[in-house]
Amino acid sequence: MGNLALMWFLPARWHRTAQAVAGGCLCMAAHAQDSPAVPASAAMPTLHTLEVVDSAQAQRRFDSAASHGSVTVDGFTAPAPLVHLSELLAGQAGVVTSDRGNYAQDLQIAVRGFGTRSTFGVRGVRILVDGIPATMPDGQGQAATAHLPTAAQVDVLRGPLAQLHGNAAGGVVQVATRDPRPGGAAQAGMALGPFGQRLVETSLDFGDQRLAGLVGVSHFETEGWREHSAARRTHLNAKVAAKPDGRTRITALLNLYDQPLAMDPLGLTRTQLQDTPRQSSLAATAFNTRKSVGQNQLGLVLERQLNDIDSVQLRAYGGTRQLTQYLSFGGVAANSAGGVVDLDRTYSGAGMTWTRAVRRASGLPLTWTAGLETHRLSEHRQGFVNESGTSGALRRDEQDQATNTDIHAQLDAWLSPRWRAIAGLRASQVRVQVDDRYVTPANPDDSGTRTWRHTSPALGLVWGATDQVNLYANMGRGFETPTLAEMAYSSGNTGPNYGLSAARSRQWEVGAKWHGTAHQLELAWFDTRSRGEIVPVATVNGRSVYQNVDNVRRRGMELAWRASLGAWSPRASYTYLDAHFGSTYAAGGGLAVAAGNRLPGAARHAAQFAIEYASARRWQAGATVNLSGPVFANDLNTEHAAGFAVVALHAGYRIDGGMAGAPRWQLWARLDNVFNRRYAGTLVVNDASGRFFEPAAGRRLMAGVRVQFL
Repeated sequence: MGNLALMWFLPARWHRTAQAVAGGCLCMAAHAQDSPAVPASAAMPTLHTLEVVDSAQAQRRFDSAASHGSVTVDGFTAPAPLVHLSELLAGQAGVVTSDRGNYAQDLQIAVRGFGTRSTFGVRGVRILVDGIPATMPDGQGQAATAHLPTAAQVDVLRGPLAQLHGNAAGGVVQVATRDPRPGGAAQAGMALGPFGQRLVETSLDFGDQRLAGLVGVSHFETEGWREHSAARRTHLNAKVAAKPDGRTRITALLNLYDQPLAMDPLGLTRTQLQDTPRQSSLAATAFNTRKSVGQNQLGLVLERQLNDIDSVQLRAYGGTRQLTQYLSFGGVAANSAGGVVDLDRTYSGAGMTWTRAVRRASGLPLTWTAGLETHRLSEHRQGFVNESGTSGALRRDEQDQATNTDIHAQLDAWLSPRWRAIAGLRASQVRVQVDDRYVTPANPDDSGTRTWRHTSPALGLVWGATDQVNLYANMGRGFETPTLAEMAYSSGNTGPNYGLSAARSRQWEVGAKWHGTAHQLELAWFDTRSRGEIVPVATVNGRSVYQNVDNVRRRGMELAWRASLGAWSPRASYTYLDAHFGSTYAAGGGLAVAAGNRLPGAARHAAQFAIEYASARRWQAGATVNLSGPVFANDLNTEHAAGFAVVALHAGYRIDGGMAGAPRWQLWARLDNVFNRRYAGTLVVNDASGRFFEPAAGRRLMAGVRVQFL
């Protein structure tokens, strides 16, 4: 009966996969029941031990030489639908995560000014889900496939040490799926909201300490706050963890994502935003702009403790992604790439990491880490004429490839009881190749290859001034290659821009961390200088052309405070970001971007104030105030979005079962944009048509219920 309920809202093309997963779950659960009793020494940690581990993780973050934020996720008690990462990362110092309200373009994620120029997907910020990259070898990433209802934690690494993660790592966002609950559990929930928002979710835990699994499925749909913005998607995330012995752990990960519909309302001009923010662009209806995506991914992680000091981790994954997108122009011209994108991608990767943790003669710990990893994507990309929302004649046909191979090493040593040093090095090679299969007199052969190589060193130092105060400093170098989409066209429309270089950055950071009995405070000052920054120069027949510019600077300050005052938990964060062009450069069309112009998409001031209340028994409630200063929309700084301040409220109520085995219930509700403010939530940076503004939704209430069987 449970399997039938699960398949009720799964896409038809997933039914066979769901049956296989469900069958596998039953077989593994039966195997787990038949397994001999596990010795007490090998048993899974108790709840108390998990709390100690969490404290140890917090202590490691406190002792690290980096700015590191972490958000714990509870898929049962969270007073939110858990559809977007923006629900969890809002208020993290140095991080901007904006929900576009446009499911055809994904979230906009920026860390210390990296990623602000992205008009679709995620650029400049590396995303990992259970250790598997959601960022492709060319640096293009997307965050939608992180299944938040089954997540346990979201971590954000900012600053120079993030560069040790390789290409496009201006910051790193890592999402971790929770471990299966030993002994089994089941959960289901639903939520409703305005504008046709509907959410249904369910999860199943099974197994024991030796073999356990988790399967979670969610289905979300909306008619959209704006015209022409309806969307629906179904998401399955599964995790199976096996412990054949006390030194080995094997984890299998399955992620299926199906978004058959995501209408694209496009951005608005300033006049349209002020007059009727819920409207869509005329081009959206004329060309029926929309996107459909299907992605299936399988991963495997093997962790083995070789002896008392050595351990290894092996990782492998593979997946497919199919995408069809109807753009806001026809693409009829003979040298156009077309107004319909059809992409069929396969991708895979593998990695190995060895760690040695020892104690020196002084008794202080020393940890060595070394690894090798390689990632590959191959995609068949076609372009067709957009004939008022239907696919027409072929205008593009090519086979694209991107690969990266990285070698990395890191040393973490306590120099004394008060001093800790971290040093790392990563050598990367990124190669892209285009095999053009559509060659005409108006569209010559665009085939070619390009390879970039970069070494990213980083060094950090921590001084424990007291048991409550740590001071740290670090520095490093990073790089960001052009994506396949960014290098696809050159100014003369003669083929890909193989002369486009990788952006290179030098970063440093100093900071302080203080934690007391009830309060925690973190302060950081950072400075980054980039050469070869990748910026748009022109748009020709729907083709965006990019160039490199030097002397781009991002510097600023981050402040974060939180406290635990009995049932009350207040917190606040503030980010000052001065991101600007240090030199004048030609922007195309006879225009020039002046030295001192601000980077578009980056607010100089951003802050959040929040307070949470959780009673010892049932109630939880909270309020949040998000503030942002004005944001420029283009490199020329001729357009900008006004600053805003918005308030959100949420509440939850738990009903525990009165007897053993009885279900427990969680009721929740949240009210966003309480005062119905009208503002631009995100920007389409440097849009050639002047449609820069994506309005945020007005006042909206969403409420839901969850039930859990343990």
